[in-house]
Amino acid sequence: MSSTTASHPLPTVAALEAALRAALQPTALEVIDESAAHAGHAGANAEGFGTHFRVRIASPLFEGKPRVARHRLVYDALQLFIAQGLHAIAIEVL
Repeated sequence: MSSTTASHPLPTVAALEAALRAALQPTALEVIDESAAHAGHAGANAEGFGTHFRVRIASPLFEGKPRVARHRLVYDALQLFIAQGLHAIAIEVL
């Protein structure tokens, strides 16, 4: 049985990858769950996963856009997860 936050499943690497692939058609993508490293910090949960992620991504949709616009595209693609308790996303545009 999976853990939940406010009756929603906690985000997983696979779920974030699927959302990013669908929205941004990346040419490179790596999603890392860093939640365990943040245990005891604000936004962390008792499960040790699903709250803090690192996203490394390259997408043709980023071409010609400034860094803030690229990050906004990533945040927009992950908005459902943010609403469900995703606390932090570190974004590295490749």
